Amino acid sequence: METVTLKREEKLLKDIDGSIKNHRYSTRTEFIRDAIRSKLSNLEKEEAIRKLAGLKGTLTRKTRMDEEKAGELAFMQIAKKLNLD
Repeated sequence: METVTLKREEKLLKDIDGSIKNHRYSTRTEFIRDAIRSKLSNLEKEEAIRKLAGLKGTLTRKTRMDEEKAGELAFMQIAKKLNLD
């Protein structure tokens, strides 16, 4: 594991310390790691949603489902895969 040093403003540090107490993190490091994991996960979800939005309207032939329902189904499948509620 590699060490990374962060400089933080006093206000942010106090906010982190408050969150540690309120959300039962044991250390600042644990809190920061969890925050980074959460941010990376959110970025992946946003990218998947952008890709899905780009596919909207790309059906070129008629299907048993109309285009709107097919898009909704595709969105639900991707959301399930990414554990989105």
